[in-house]
Amino acid sequence: MSTPPSGPASFEPTLARLCDAVAAAPDRDAALRAVVHVLSEAHPHFTWTGIYLLEQGALVLHNQVGAPTPHERIPLAKGICGLAARENRTVVVPDVTRDPRFLACSLTTRSEIVVPIRRGGRVLGEIDVDSDQPDAFGDADRLLLEAAAAEIARIF
Repeated sequence: MSTPPSGPASFEPTLARLCDAVAAAPDRDAALRAVVHVLSEAHPHFTWTGIYLLEQGALVLHNQVGAPTPHERIPLAKGICGLAARENRTVVVPDVTRDPRFLACSLTTRSEIVVPIRRGGRVLGEIDVDSDQPDAFGDADRLLLEAAAAEIARIF
């Protein structure tokens, strides 16, 4: 695997496309759909990209790019997604085969990053990205996804 470039300059084109797509979307669902598409198209190592929203104490899948998942509703007490929401922090798992909290969506997934979408310190949902490559997510990915989450939070 080639190491993705690091630093804000490496993700600025993707973030600009994402912001334009969100601004052009006619409603929140279309904006969320645009976000997962922009992210997955710009980053081939993102093999599954989804957005979960917090609804009645659970994370509910709203949009995704990648294979269907059996985890369309995740209780806050479960998985890496639940952990990120409970602790209100980005969680990176370099090797999901070594983390018993991981809820497998695909047998080929090797790493995961989950970034909370928050407003005023309150978690509204999260961006969840899986990769078929181990240790696929670097600082540039984390910074991009955190900036994307901040942009998404504006539409709530």
